[in-house]
Amino acid sequence: MCGITGIFDTRSQREVDRAVLVRMNESQHHRGPDEGGLHIEPGLGLGHRRLSIIDLSTGQQPLYNEDESVCVVFNGEIYNYQELIPELLALGHRFHTRSDTEVIVHAWESWGEDCVRRFRGMFAFALWDRNRQTLFLARDRLAVKPLYYALLPDGTFLFGSELKSLLAHGGLAREIDPLAVEEYFALGYVAEPRTIFRQARKLPPAHTLTLRRGTPLAEPKGYWDVRFSLESRVSLADACAQLDERLAESIRLRMIAEVPLGAFLSGGVDSSAVVALMAGLSSAPVNTCSIAFDDPAYNEAAFAQKVADRYRTNHHCDLVASDDFDLIDTLARLYDEPYADSSAIPTYRVCQLARRHVTVALSGDGGDETFGGYRRYRLHLMEERLRTALPYGVRRPLFGLLGRAYPKADWAPRMFRAKTTFEGMARTTVGGYFHAMSILRDPMRRELFTDRFRREAGGYSAQEVFRRHAERAGTDDPLALIQYLDLKTYLVGDINTKVDRASMAHSLEVREPLMDHELVEWMATLPSSLKVRGQEGKFLLKEAMKPRLPQDILFRPKMGFAVPLARWFRGPLRERVQQAVLGPRLAATGWFNPVYLRHLIEAHQSGARDYSAPLWTILMFEAFLRNVMDPPAEHPAAVSVVDASR
Repeated sequence: MCGITGIFDTRSQREVDRAVLVRMNESQHHRGPDEGGLHIEPGLGLGHRRLSIIDLSTGQQPLYNEDESVCVVFNGEIYNYQELIPELLALGHRFHTRSDTEVIVHAWESWGEDCVRRFRGMFAFALWDRNRQTLFLARDRLAVKPLYYALLPDGTFLFGSELKSLLAHGGLAREIDPLAVEEYFALGYVAEPRTIFRQARKLPPAHTLTLRRGTPLAEPKGYWDVRFSLESRVSLADACAQLDERLAESIRLRMIAEVPLGAFLSGGVDSSAVVALMAGLSSAPVNTCSIAFDDPAYNEAAFAQKVADRYRTNHHCDLVASDDFDLIDTLARLYDEPYADSSAIPTYRVCQLARRHVTVALSGDGGDETFGGYRRYRLHLMEERLRTALPYGVRRPLFGLLGRAYPKADWAPRMFRAKTTFEGMARTTVGGYFHAMSILRDPMRRELFTDRFRREAGGYSAQEVFRRHAERAGTDDPLALIQYLDLKTYLVGDINTKVDRASMAHSLEVREPLMDHELVEWMATLPSSLKVRGQEGKFLLKEAMKPRLPQDILFRPKMGFAVPLARWFRGPLRERVQQAVLGPRLAATGWFNPVYLRHLIEAHQSGARDYSAPLWTILMFEAFLRNVMDPPAEHPAAVSVVDASR
């Protein structure tokens, strides 16, 4: 697990400034504290920071082929590398290491751009082929590992694992993209391929980017997508047996490491299933980590302990105070762009705990998307049944009127919070799901933004992100469609971003067996009735895990990884949120309506409304402005770098 960065002259072979490349590389020191390496030649500089996991003695990067004409910097793991080595040996390649990294250079030599189709894992890498004068970038299928890039006006191409490495170059303009702001306030993150900065982009999931000196920058090229065929007619018993086998294989591959290994254990279905299968595959007790909250409403520690006791794990649990909000500025600096998922706080803490005991941790992330676990899926299916019963021409005016007239009732039980349902029913299937996923929904964003902002955004709506992906979904099954949307948006932009930054902040590698692309592909062949049945989500996973996990783990209500924002903003963060939301930094943008900002604060703090999620979103945007747009003077750490130049 590592950080990568680089500079490429797309026009000529101008000399790369070593000091600049070192600065870019060291900005990501936290991602790879064990070793650092550079490769510099005319018009090209590659940087790498290493967290040693596999082949500790000989896996240094940048890594080369036999004649050193091909060079790679790599972040991630190729889990099937041991299967690929014999095939590449038979093709005449010679290996000098036991690392998965070397598989990449030889696979490139044999299969070119198609090499990524042979890799099973999480990865982001940049490969330089001197003979072909080609720079090749690739990102894994579900975007577990990040990769940012930018083309500067002078033809300099930059890339890195985090935006901070591009900013460290000094040539990237800190110019905010208003379209990214619209996406952020709708979704809580900036969706791929956009970043908060106009000049920078994220390489989308399952895409490659090929650059050749002297030619215009090409568009990223996709190499994989999931297709929800839903065509399998397997019996429930056979599906359970196959799922058990596939999960075990995915977990076994991710247990390969030469450093201490463990797992996150929240006490939910996903992490508990991973731990149960790990225990069956391990000859020694599994190391497990969880955090407990001092607020019972958010504390799942007892359930985690129950699983730990059942499988006799080496369990570690830390108590986290319910007022653990001192990380706001730390998170802003960590993410480099606005990010509003408040569960980033407990995720940061559990990664901090885990790193004290292990270097690699398996997680249950991706289970909700793969197996159909979110409560919103069941609510969407109910709404969709109503949508199909009434033509859109009838629904839109009828429910639109009801949505506008019905009062917002945050205080009421969910069944009586009809305003959001009415508003969703007035929309198309995709529009309704976007509405359900939005933090600040369309009417709120209209109130939030000024006319100046709307002019700068040119009428753009973040719903375009969902519409664009829906066009490629290849299914009209209600559940499959929104699973596909989540795999392309929420999983990538929110979940994977959160876990990558939180884990890498502590030099911890996190592996996600429930995101194995072969598992995702297989699940996409199964009918939706095996994922959501009645009011039960993750139906198949729960059935398969019945022999391994107790009923109160499998069928208890989902708690999530939440923090008490509503109470924070009415109590210990009351003054801070007022200062941030109504302060000069937001006002200076000219983008936000001060009257509406004051309304949000007053209505929330009085208890009339629960605006905790919108306020947190605004608070984190203000923290981004202070910490990233107006950073203090940077003093790059003087860390020794191994010069691997050839």
